Amino acid sequence: MLSAVQIKPDVYWVGALDWNAREFHGYTTEAGITYNAYLILDEKVTLIDTAKVTFTDELLERISSVIDPSKIDVLIANHVEMDHSGNTPTIKRLAPGCQIYCSAPQGVKNMTAHFGDLGYNGVKTGDTLCIGKRTLAFVQTPMVHWPDNMVTYDAYDKILFSNDAFGQHFASSARFDDENDMCEVMHQARKYYANIVQPYRAQAAAAVKAVRGLGPDALDMICPAHGVIWRSHVEDILRAYEEDFVSGAVRERAVVVYDSMWHSTEKIARSLVDGFLAAGIPAQLMDLKENHISNVMDVFLDCKYVCVGSPTLNSQMLPTVAAFLTYMKGLSPKNENRVGLAFGSYGWAPMGPNNVAKELEAAGFAMPVKTLAVNWIPSEEQLAAAKDVVRELIA
Repeated sequence: MLSAVQIKPDVYWVGALDWNAREFHGYTTEAGITYNAYLILDEKVTLIDTAKVTFTDELLERISSVIDPSKIDVLIANHVEMDHSGNTPTIKRLAPGCQIYCSAPQGVKNMTAHFGDLGYNGVKTGDTLCIGKRTLAFVQTPMVHWPDNMVTYDAYDKILFSNDAFGQHFASSARFDDENDMCEVMHQARKYYANIVQPYRAQAAAAVKAVRGLGPDALDMICPAHGVIWRSHVEDILRAYEEDFVSGAVRERAVVVYDSMWHSTEKIARSLVDGFLAAGIPAQLMDLKENHISNVMDVFLDCKYVCVGSPTLNSQMLPTVAAFLTYMKGLSPKNENRVGLAFGSYGWAPMGPNNVAKELEAAGFAMPVKTLAVNWIPSEEQLAAAKDVVRELIA
């Protein structure tokens, strides 16, 4: 039988591990996914979030290792998305008297749309719920990353149940940050932010500010809805959000993203990378045939220079490049300090690279250099000229 994991006296992790998940809304999850749910034993037995409906048995087994699920008095739904809330009807069926709390009005509205009227209690920032010796406080965090999102703070145990903030798509048999490879955990936290939370940078910054407002001694743990629990590296993940993620700061780094048909665009891409390196600027080459767009966004997150290349196919850019640009624009990467360059080869007309340029401009990139388009196969002179373009770009 699967067992709960005690994280504090009378507080347990009772979630589920999706070891084989490799995709989430177009984002690769090479390390799997964790659906975290937390059980608090107090005068009112309280469950914070559930799990994806395909993991009902796993969730119930872990709860049952601590207490009969029918004894749950309170269910807190920090977020409506079904990887968090999918088993809400299950819990309500097993514990008919269970009171369900979610954000007002969006959480109530969206939970009703998903599961029907199960008798929801809407809460707002500043509202509290006494469950015994613990009083839980609610803070709405809209658009981190849905309108209904909220977090729950347990002052007695000094735990923030942070929902999607500070999460990672990362399945591990070890529940805590200090039991895992921290390089991998921080990488997954960055990738999670880059692909899920990035469009809501301002809202995420407000959430971090609210966490800081709790005071320096208010947190022993951050328990997110996905990934490991932060207990030894709470300050590290908060600082990563403040300094690297929500700040929107870009660094003197470059990413060169492309696809190529007969290697001509690839040759230009490699010359551009050489040009950045010659100028002392770290650069990364990313072929879209070999690199998933979600991994590109991880690198892209704090790059000042973003070069995107495509040849022309049927008067358009290659579909892989179009898909990347669509995905990138959806993540709202606008930054007045980010610099773009479109490039590529062509046969009849430079429509591929020209269309890339239009998309980069539409995404709000500064475009100080004209599109680098080369007819057919680039000569050694043209490849050398690509390095000159880099010098002009960074001037």
